[in-house]
Amino acid sequence: MTETILVTGGAGFIGRFVTEELLRRGHRVRVFDSLIPQVHGVVDGSAMLHRDAELIHADVRDGDAVTRALAGVDSVVHLAAEVGVGQSMYEVERYTSTNDVGTAVLFEKLIDQRVRRVVTASSMSIYGEGLYHDADGAFVEDAARHGLKDGLADWEPVDVLGRPLSPVATPEWKRPSLASIYALNKYVQERTTHIMAAPYGMESVCLRLFNVYGPGQALSNPYTGVLAIFASRLLNGERPMIFEDGEQRRDFVHVTDVARAFADALTLPAAAGGTFNIGSGHHRSVREVGVALARAMGKNDLEPEIVGKARIGDIRHCFCDTTLAEDRLGFRATQDFAAGLAELAGWVAQQTATDNVAQMRRELEARGLVA
Repeated sequence: MTETILVTGGAGFIGRFVTEELLRRGHRVRVFDSLIPQVHGVVDGSAMLHRDAELIHADVRDGDAVTRALAGVDSVVHLAAEVGVGQSMYEVERYTSTNDVGTAVLFEKLIDQRVRRVVTASSMSIYGEGLYHDADGAFVEDAARHGLKDGLADWEPVDVLGRPLSPVATPEWKRPSLASIYALNKYVQERTTHIMAAPYGMESVCLRLFNVYGPGQALSNPYTGVLAIFASRLLNGERPMIFEDGEQRRDFVHVTDVARAFADALTLPAAAGGTFNIGSGHHRSVREVGVALARAMGKNDLEPEIVGKARIGDIRHCFCDTTLAEDRLGFRATQDFAAGLAELAGWVAQQTATDNVAQMRRELEARGLVA
């Protein structure tokens, strides 16, 4: 079934891959994007997109523009959002306005211009700390670290008796623990999508994305994905900067796998009404990833700089349980991580980037957000 699909935030890193995947499947795609300089730089937005995609350059909070964008649309992929855990902790109004109010505007306009299905991008950040086992093998959903402001000799969460916890893959049933304004925003986007869709005869799906990587990331944005930040540092001859001790574990999923998940989530009957983790199902330490990327980029001498401090709002371990997505979406990540890093390294070598990581650190430290 061929549809006309609106992709908000469709000129962004993930949005461009989603757009290309939808076009490849024969759909018509209309992209709606504000093209903010922090993400896109100073660019001709139309040059960033596939030639067959239509572009509307506007802000998702502009109700009139959203109304125009929805004309003749069958389904929506909602990606438009400010992205960055650290920055959200001091640009609170900007993040909340774009992410939460923007989503509210979209759904208010959908009341009169209804579509078949809306698929909204959520984030693993809503979990806060991932799921753990305690020493007795019981699940711990509310693991927390205390005393970050005073510094820690051991970064790992412990239970109420001070015993170490063991991280396990995080499933969708884990209760949210909203440790940043960005996490709060993404949870509001999720709930708005599910609350608003059904009463107006629309279907809803939310995808909780883990750490997405691949060519095309915003290398000069110090609040974007960790691999893009590392790549920018390495490209400029600087060591990747890693907070804490580098042993925090994450799930890295290639952007082509993510694009496929969005395209499937738009059509599969079993997806309707669901919220799904989208990750690779494998976890790696941040330090391990920094070393691997340096090798892929031929920068073996640039070992990661271990900062030994924590950013307020950061979590220790969170990686993806993919069981539900496999069962209901038939989703399984297929991109090999080493091959994906090689592809990323090859793309980065053709780019230029401004390394703004030191500036980001100064901004966080000035506000007391680095312990």
